[in-house]
Amino acid sequence: MTTIAWILLAAVLVLDTVSHLLLKSASIKADGDSQTEFLLALVRQPVFWVAVASFVALLVAWVGFISRVPLSQGVMAASITIVGVMVGGRIFFGERITPPRALAVGLISAGVLLVGVFAA
Repeated sequence: MTTIAWILLAAVLVLDTVSHLLLKSASIKADGDSQTEFLLALVRQPVFWVAVASFVALLVAWVGFISRVPLSQGVMAASITIVGVMVGGRIFFGERITPPRALAVGLISAGVLLVGVFAA
């Protein structure tokens, strides 16, 4: 991969993780008795709009990244964001990392590594 592809991959990984964590944060802060009230409370959260902006930036970085690498490699490399989301969920929201979840993420990471090594 070229230097710009590596930079775009890093941007994809960071933006994907951050956007999911921000969206989780916004949804925790929003409350309402009905779905409509919840959605209205959600869109009133500034962090929700930061999450939306992160998703838009992610889209731009993603398109830039997949235009520079084969799609099969790009999708595999970007799937590693599950690690960041899981760790971020633990750090920021106190979510448990159960042994089956840790095993699943480990297997995904190993698969990404294998694809990266043997498909390059």
